[in-house]
Amino acid sequence: MQGHSNFGRFADATLSSHDQVARALGGEILSGVYPPGSKLPSEAEMLSRFGVSRTVLREAFKTLTAKGLIVSKTRVGTTVLDSAHWNFFDADILAWKVTQGFDIAFIRDLAAIRVAIEPAAARSAAEQASAKDIAEMRRCVERMAAATSNASEFAEADLAFHKAVGQASGNVLMRSLAAVIETALLASFRMSSPVRETEVHDESVAAHSRIVDAIEAGKGDEAAEAMQFVIGHGVARIERAGASSKRRPSR
Repeated sequence: MQGHSNFGRFADATLSSHDQVARALGGEILSGVYPPGSKLPSEAEMLSRFGVSRTVLREAFKTLTAKGLIVSKTRVGTTVLDSAHWNFFDADILAWKVTQGFDIAFIRDLAAIRVAIEPAAARSAAEQASAKDIAEMRRCVERMAAATSNASEFAEADLAFHKAVGQASGNVLMRSLAAVIETALLASFRMSSPVRETEVHDESVAAHSRIVDAIEAGKGDEAAEAMQFVIGHGVARIERAGASSKRRPSR
């Protein structure tokens, strides 16, 4: 059955049954297994494929409908919507997208959104941040500095840092957007982590430290510029990794 072999790739024992079904189907929609305008298999086929109850399957469909991926109509079936309807600010959709592998076009799109939001959050944090906020950012930078051999630990510390800046901005919308956008950081570090290169690691840590220095000093413009540099530095690293992988001879 179409798409069946992909279910295991999207399965996660920590998720509920309906979340696992939604993740599997959502990933297949994003990857083009079920392109926009196509119909999903019938309910009977889906029940057979996933081995779940009708209630679980319908909950999964409700989830995908809420995210703008599908629409269900009586006597018509369930249709995949055009990508213009897909909510890429949804944390699940972002996560499903980045698990599909290296996509530099998507990473650049994401970076453009981050550049539009995060420097502004850093500038606002320079006006709003409390001593507690500054201390949390410093702790994150210390964790990044200590993660010299573990890419996952570095990525988690980096993620916490950017969330802390969003929190310190005092803007609830910036805080929410920053939290969603940063979910892609973990995937970015799977593509290319600075812990693999000592010089790049040190440069990344120093760049994040400059953001905190500027925020603590109340220098909004400097904080915004430092944040923009960090985002650009990360994208450049990923692009280098992508170019390098293309040059490697296939075996």
